[in-house]
Amino acid sequence: MSEETRMLGGQSLAEALEGCLAEWSERTGIAVETWALPATDVPSPVSSGVMTAMREALSNVEKHSRARTVSIAVTVGRSGLRMTVSDDGQGFAMTRAGRGIARMRAAFAEIGGGLSVNSVLGEGTTVSGVISKNR
Repeated sequence: MSEETRMLGGQSLAEALEGCLAEWSERTGIAVETWALPATDVPSPVSSGVMTAMREALSNVEKHSRARTVSIAVTVGRSGLRMTVSDDGQGFAMTRAGRGIARMRAAFAEIGGGLSVNSVLGEGTTVSGVISKNR
């Protein structure tokens, strides 16, 4: 395995995500449902960007959502990488989007991707990031 696909500490993206999600869930008491994690290695800059956006998304859930459960999926396929973070919290008016969303968007933009946020009051929020292989 090339060093370019490993994160600091020699972890794959899936290993880094597993550790991050377990620690966060234990600390916050918010349940994490992991639907998918990458089965293949991804370049280190992409892993870094995904981890930055994931940490910010989880921070936003913890601070603002009042969620009981967060669902996570990070997949890598022929078309690229997709990250989805959904919570069952209170949602928010998109006019209130703050610095956290800007940081997540910047993390994905830096690695050639895009990020969208969809929130419904009383139903929760979904953050979706995509990095196309055809960038």
